[in-house]
Amino acid sequence: MSEHAHIDPSNKKVALLIAILALCLAISETLSKAYQTEVITKQVEASNLWAFFQAKSIRSTSTNLAIDTALLSSDADSPKVAETVAKWKAAVSRYDSEPETGEGRKELMQRAKKAEQQRDINNHKYHNLEVSSGMLQVAIVLASASIITSVVMLTWLAGGLGLVAVGFGIFAMLGSVIL
Repeated sequence: MSEHAHIDPSNKKVALLIAILALCLAISETLSKAYQTEVITKQVEASNLWAFFQAKSIRSTSTNLAIDTALLSSDADSPKVAETVAKWKAAVSRYDSEPETGEGRKELMQRAKKAEQQRDINNHKYHNLEVSSGMLQVAIVLASASIITSVVMLTWLAGGLGLVAVGFGIFAMLGSVIL
């Protein structure tokens, strides 16, 4: 009987451990990329909202300058100027807060901060899952090395590291900030 015909039953167990670790790695990597995409999405959303906020601020400042200019003009007492100034003041007020549309400066600021907060949470999850993936990769290498070297301690170390990595990934998905 050839040397390769006999398979050590402990190697089958290690191979199963490697398969389980690889499955956990695939799940961790997939979730990690999903969180990474969400980080980018929320960053773009926050940037767009801050740009909209800035545009409203510029409009408000420009309108306030127009109001000041109109009030300093020689026609400042005319009913037409007073009517125009009243419209401009209403616009400035609307630029500052517009709860109906959520597009006033106050509402835009709140929405941008919320998007940044969600971005930060997803960024922590992404980084924690990346650490989990790294630990799973090391565990797979250790388990593979245990087959080659027949050092049982490497198998136990790989299994333990795999459990820690899975726990780390679960904490990441539940929103716990570990790092």
